[in-house]
Order: sequence, then structure tokens, then C-alpha cells
Amino acid sequence: MKKGLILGLSLAITACASTTPESDAQLQYTAPKKITPPAVDTLKPSETLTLEKIMAHPDWMGNAPLAPFWSDDGSHLFYQQKVVGKEQYQLVKRAVAGSGNGDVVSLADEYRFGKAAGELSPDNLNVAYSWQGNILLRSVKDDTVRVLTQTSNQDASPLWLSNELLAFKRGFNYFTVSLSSGQIQQLTDLQLSEAPEAVPEPEDHIAREQHKLIAYVALKQQRAAEKDAEKQARLADDPTMAVAPVYLGEGKEVIETSLSPAGDRLIIVLREKQERPDGDIMPNYIGQDGRIESVSVRQRVHDQKAPEVSFWSLGLANNELQQIDTSFLPGLGDDVLARVRAENAKIYGDEYQPPEEDKGRNLLLIDDWYWSQSAIQWNKDGTRVALMVATWDNKDRWLAELDWQNQRLNSLHHLRDEAWINYKFNSYGWLNRSDDIYFLSEQSGYSHLYLMTPGKRAKALTKGEYEVDQLTLTQDDQFIYFQANAKHPGIYEIYRVDLASGKIDELTDLNGMTEYVLSPAEDKLLLSHSKLDQHTELYLQEVKGGAKATRLTHTVSKAFSDYPWVLPEVVAVPSSHTEHPIYARVYYPADFDKSRADKYPAVIFNHGAGYLQNSHLGWSGYFREFMFHSLLTQQGYVVMDMDYRASKGYGRDWRTAIYRDMGRPETEDLADGVSWMGENANVDTQRVGTYGGSYGGFMTFMALFTQPDLFQCGSALRPVTDWAHYNYGYTSNILNTPQVDPLAYERSSPIYHAEGLNKPLLINAPMLDDNVFFQDVVRLVQRLIELEKQDFETAIFPVEPHGFRQPSSWLDEYRRIHKLFGECLAK
Repeated sequence: MKKGLILGLSLAITACASTTPESDAQLQYTAPKKITPPAVDTLKPSETLTLEKIMAHPDWMGNAPLAPFWSDDGSHLFYQQKVVGKEQYQLVKRAVAGSGNGDVVSLADEYRFGKAAGELSPDNLNVAYSWQGNILLRSVKDDTVRVLTQTSNQDASPLWLSNELLAFKRGFNYFTVSLSSGQIQQLTDLQLSEAPEAVPEPEDHIAREQHKLIAYVALKQQRAAEKDAEKQARLADDPTMAVAPVYLGEGKEVIETSLSPAGDRLIIVLREKQERPDGDIMPNYIGQDGRIESVSVRQRVHDQKAPEVSFWSLGLANNELQQIDTSFLPGLGDDVLARVRAENAKIYGDEYQPPEEDKGRNLLLIDDWYWSQSAIQWNKDGTRVALMVATWDNKDRWLAELDWQNQRLNSLHHLRDEAWINYKFNSYGWLNRSDDIYFLSEQSGYSHLYLMTPGKRAKALTKGEYEVDQLTLTQDDQFIYFQANAKHPGIYEIYRVDLASGKIDELTDLNGMTEYVLSPAEDKLLLSHSKLDQHTELYLQEVKGGAKATRLTHTVSKAFSDYPWVLPEVVAVPSSHTEHPIYARVYYPADFDKSRADKYPAVIFNHGAGYLQNSHLGWSGYFREFMFHSLLTQQGYVVMDMDYRASKGYGRDWRTAIYRDMGRPETEDLADGVSWMGENANVDTQRVGTYGGSYGGFMTFMALFTQPDLFQCGSALRPVTDWAHYNYGYTSNILNTPQVDPLAYERSSPIYHAEGLNKPLLINAPMLDDNVFFQDVVRLVQRLIELEKQDFETAIFPVEPHGFRQPSSWLDEYRRIHKLFGECLAK
């Protein structure tokens, strides 16, 4: 029985068309056994769910279209799709005016289309793209393809220059190719070495006398000088010579190079090489040769050192290399961690002293985990360039422009977050027909879109308690298209804003999770849309007002779509600690009776990643858990899945509520969830269990260790137990570093709270986990042994990484979880 959707206690789905930013109504050696592909039709509507069916290879559910893109003329669309029974993907082509899911493109023809939209030439006649490490050119008129480079090099990032040449990147150097002659010319020759020494002159009296008295020595000096002079002359005058090398020095790495569209300037970002510490290995006990294999893995946050990053500009006309001065960025020299350092010093009996050199304030290009756009952006004619840079300590972000005359970065927009700068919502770019810049910022508390003329104050184009992302600027600069969860936190639709008037149009009304690709003619949207019980499918919609979306693909299997899944209701749980509710999915038994005397047992699932949204109205990456929760409801459980504080989709303050205190706010939210189920879902609050993986496993620990009466049992999958052993990029955002803020690590790491365990605990640990190391579980288990805890079990999975791959492992893991709940939540 499919339940209806409750979209919140106080938020209704309302139309948002034509809302302006100023409006009050905001857009709210035996031969190995052959592995056979899984059977496709493994579930019938009349059958009761079983764990074997749920944890079977997901091919039986159907495979969704991925990474869609348009043909050059907008008449066709392409997408990637997993091949049933294999781990390979195939390219599918479908006519916009056609029917069905389209036709598989043969391997021999894939090169003709690439894997994503390419770069359209200024005359609109050709599209350049990278394919298998080579640069290809496709004619818009007749789809013929020219192979411009065909080498063992990895050529990428085609860029049309204003002189009508096509540039591309090979490593970190740039080349151009002439479409008329096919000639390839190297634009830059960056060398990570010191410049060779010139022929040395005699330096002291003895050397000078040697040259004066011995003619042979003087002659050698003269010939060497003549040879060097001839080489320099050839570089300057011989048109067949390659470009002169630019020596960047030894012990450095190139992080990024970016060429001006004018082809005359290059931005270079360098980093000093760091020695990798010993000991970062992971043993693989089931290797190919039967021996233990040592696998190299990432560094821990404790061991990471601040990189020494420098920014440079290179004039290609004269190979003039200049370092860019970053010292003028406002706030760069601030001691932003003074309060944190002072608190730790007091706790640990030290006297606070400001650091003599705070390398946490070292700069680097912003690293957006969700964003494929470069952090270096040029204006249309290549005369101006902007960089998005941030401090290594994650507290400041600057959108800055390079002052060519003074070779320094000048801040256009400065964002400081006392917790941490988000690694999402950092998109920006120049307009096509002016030198205004658009960008995203969380400065209001939510990600919103701003427009700025450099040197003037930025104007907010969107505002309200919702998140804006996925920007697309039209060629005429009239509109910016974007995705937002304006009408409900769990519903993402597509909008556009008129840059001149500020008028916002809601374009889609699909009420789920929706992404888009704008057509080449900018008149249609290719939509990727999913629902609670439907994985992503492709839809088409005109951008004109009042148009409706038409579904293009039907890739969900009949076996899956015909099954009467129990759909969760999305509810807003009142919070005891914030003014905003905690959104949650709630799964009810089909025969749910709110007034029956025998109260229901319940389970709360904790999603992973921390910064992830799962209580939305689209298809979840936790599709196995979706089915598992349906199974639990068949067995009489109520199941809740909460977007606790730290989750994505609810603004900056929700995201940063866990700063320096991971686990406590989220557990408070879980407690509110248990209370809500007791009051609203007829749940016996003394029969509630919890489980989750990764960050969800960490939360299971923190709940059982710090609020031992909240749940009767819990299962932690691939869990973090000590944040000092996790990676830098994630952990330092939230807890700073262990050297600076050990107090935050003690507060937030389950291993420090293990003495609180007094309920049954199941730990499921993959041994080939290069994300959360198996060592995390090993150390916690030893701690529990030393604390003489009894009611815990550990299951290990020898061949599995962080995300399980084998159906047998999934099945074993969830059998154990199911058994745990059956035993500990029984009446």
C-alpha cells in the first residue's frame, strides 16, 4: 500500500512562478567458476520481500540513464547506462522526437559523440572534445569527425582562442592546432626544474689567472659561450624552434594551469612537494596471488601538513614569469583560531601563544567536491581573470581578480565562516557580454546567486530559506538557470532568473529530485528526475511558460515498478534545540493503526556522509535500505530516516551545527525523532533500535555511547571511531586539526566515549576500506575489550571496500542487522 506524502508540518507545496527576490513570498587452478549475470525478474508483486531479493545485484531493478547530454543540433540526446551483468557502461543515443529508451551506440562509433558536450567554436561550425586522451573535432553541419591528435599523451580541455586556433592541454602545458593546416604548436614548455646554469665566468684570482695563462682553457670558455649564444638566438629567431622553456624550480608540483582565451597569458598554481610519511598502508589478505598485499592509502588528518602554494602569471610573448602577490586579500593575516587555541591551551594546562607562522592561512584554489568548473575563470576576451581561493584552515574564501599591472590579487568578494567554508556552492563566472561576475555564496545563511560589477557591491538575485545550485548562463546574458529546493527542502525544481528584471520563473513542477541540461538552442531542458520509488529517468520540457515535462525513458524494471512498495511519508519533526524542524522519512506498516493498544517497535536509520540529504522526495542512493525498510514494515516495524543537523539542503547553520562537536547535535535530533514516533506513530519508545553506515555508523556509536537509554541496540557499518585517523579534507573542516584542537577530537570521537555502552552493538567492518580504515574498528574493539564490555559483536568483510560490491556481503551484513533488531526489539 502506497502512503501519501506529508511535505512538512508548516510548509506546503506552493507555486513560485514569477517571484522576485524582493518579494516576501520567497522560493521557499581449477578453472574459476563462471559468474553468471543476475536474473532480472526476481520479484513479483505477490511475493513477500526477502533479504535475498533485496540484496541481490541491483541490475534486476533496471539501470538508470546517467550523465545525459545533447547532440550539437539538439535533435538527439545521449546518456550512459550500465550494462546488465557487467560493470561496463554503454552510450545510448535517443532522438528527441523518437520513442523508447534509444539505441546503444557501438564501441566503434562512440568516439563520434564523446561522453559529454564539447566546446562549440565561435563560428558555431565545429565542436571540439576530448576522447580517450585525444582531441577530436566534429562538424555541426554533417557530424563528420576529424582526429586532431592521436598520441599516447593525454590531451584534454579543448579551448577556442580568439585567434580562431584551438588550444588544448597536454599535462600542464598548452598546445594549439590549426584547423586549416593541422599544424600543432606548443605554447608553453613548463619545466619542474632549475634553469640550467649559464657558462660560468672565472670567479676568483686562481681561476682568472688560469684563463689568462692557458689558452686552451680560455678557448673552451669562448666556444661554450658561443654555443649558448647560438642556442638563444635560434630560440628567438628560428620560426621552426619550439617555445623556450620556463623553469619553475625543483621540488614543486603544478596544481593548475589556465590559458587566456586570447592565448597570450597563463595562470600557474604551484605547490611545494611534500614527503609522504611512512606507514600509510592497508593490508589486503585476499589478493590475487594468495599473499598479503600492502595497499597504499591516504594520509590521516593528523599527518597532513599545510601545502606551500604559490600563484604565478606567465606572459607568453616574452616568457615573463611573475609571482602573484596574495597578501592584499583582506583578513588573510587574522588569527581566526585564537579562541579555539586559547580554549585548548586552558583545558590542557598550557598558556596560549599566537603562532609565529600560521600555515593554516596558506592559500589554495577552492576545492569543490561537486563542481567540475575550474576555480580560475577568464572573461570572454581574455583580458581579465578571476580566481576562487581559500585558506587551508577552511575559514575564508575570496573571489579575487588579478591586477595585471601590480601582479596582485584584489578581493571582489570575501566570505568568512567561523566554522568552515562549504566545499559546495562555489560556482562563479563572467557574463558573456560584459565584465560582470555571477557567483554563489552562503553569506545569507543559504546558498544564493549574486551578480556583481567588479568594484561595486554585489546584488542578490535570489534569497530565502532554500539552496541554489547548478548554474547555467545563457549566451545572451538574459537568464541564469538554476536548481533550488525553494518550495520544500526535499523537492528540487529548475528555475531561471532574468538578470535585468530580477524576475524568477519556476520552470518545472515534478515534485522530486530534478537536475537539468539546457539545450544548445536554449529552448528546452533535458531533465534527470527521480521519485521516491523511481530511479532517475529522463524528461524533456520546453522552457516557455506553462510547458509540462514529458517522460522520455522508462528504464525501471517491471519487476520493481509493479511491486507495492511502502513509500515513506516526509514529515517535519519539531526540534527541541533549534527553531527549524528535522525533516525525516517515516515508513509505516501497511495496516498501521495509530490507536492500537500494542505499540510498534521502530528503527531509526542514520544516513552517511554527514553532509548528505536523504529525507527528500526523490530516489535515494540508499535504495537497498529503502527496500529493507519496506521489509521491516511488513514485519510490523515503524522506520524513520532523519536529516539530522549536519545534513545537506537546509542551509549553513544546519550544516555547521556540528562544528567542534560532532555526534552531540545529531544524537539530540535522534532523541527528538524517538519522541515524535512515540507521540505520533504509536511507537514503543523502549523498543527502538538504530543503524547506519560510515557517518551513520559513527552516529550509531555516539548514540549508544553517550545516550545509552535512547536505543535498545544498534549496528554500526564501516564506522568512524576516531576522527584523528580520518582524512584531512573532510575532518579538518569540522574539527580543525588534532594539533590545534584536540578537545574537539575528544568530544567527537566515539572511542573516547566507549565506556557508556550498555546495549547490544553489532559492528560491521570491511577490511579493504581505504576511506574509513579497518584500523578504526580494531582500535575500538580493543578499547571495548579493555573496558570489559560484553554485549558487542564484530563482523568482518575481507574483500569489501567502503562501499560493498558483492551481493553476498550485502546479504550477510543485513542478515546480521535484521537478526539484531529481531532479538533486541522483541516484546
